[in-house]
Amino acid sequence: MTGSEKCLAKGCPAPGPVPEGTIRVYSMRFCPYAQRARLVLAAKGIKHEVININLKNKPDWFFEKSPFGLVPSLETSNGQVIYESPIVCDYLDEVYPGKKLTPADPFQKAQQKMTLEHFSKVTTVLYKIMGAKKNNEDLSTVKEELQEKLLKLDEILAKQNSLFFGGSEVSMVDYMIWPWFERLIIFDAKDCLNKTTHIDKWYQQMLQDPAVKAIYIEPDVMLGFFKLYIQGDLEAYDYGL
Repeated sequence: MTGSEKCLAKGCPAPGPVPEGTIRVYSMRFCPYAQRARLVLAAKGIKHEVININLKNKPDWFFEKSPFGLVPSLETSNGQVIYESPIVCDYLDEVYPGKKLTPADPFQKAQQKMTLEHFSKVTTVLYKIMGAKKNNEDLSTVKEELQEKLLKLDEILAKQNSLFFGGSEVSMVDYMIWPWFERLIIFDAKDCLNKTTHIDKWYQQMLQDPAVKAIYIEPDVMLGFFKLYIQGDLEAYDYGL
């Protein structure tokens, strides 16, 4: 994997064409949505390069690669562009050989999508916590709400009677959910796992997954980024480099 570590910002020249035989992902090191794509790339062993973007000070040309100005976005060697994390991840799984992360069975596929709908309620509350932290507000009520949503997710995993949300091994739904659990520390919410026995076991197993380990960000680096991020510091995206 090659690519720029530091984020490209306004005024930076656009990168050249994507080399034949590889794919480019426009990313940001700390973005959970972009991490979804990087997890799939790592899990499937896809040759790729990473271009990190400063999301608070984006280059003008980036909107040609991502009309909404968001990461992740993919660019192929023939100039095709794919964006939005679920679409990007599905594309990678469909186009590239190797282990299929999405189940072929329509019902199992639907189950994974329904689980993601439940998980979307968790992310909504996490961003409420982020807003409360930014405004130095009390977190107790919103953390109770988070615990409630996580308990419902824990029930889903318990009913499945499986180690992972997709079954006996890591699959697409696990990679789609994982990035936010890696970030629980910045939401002061790691203690919520104490009450979700099945999710806590899943969390410990996910930490051992090769793709997760390959792009894992240490908690102190994550916290350092978050401190700068909530201050609106444009240098936050390059924290730790």
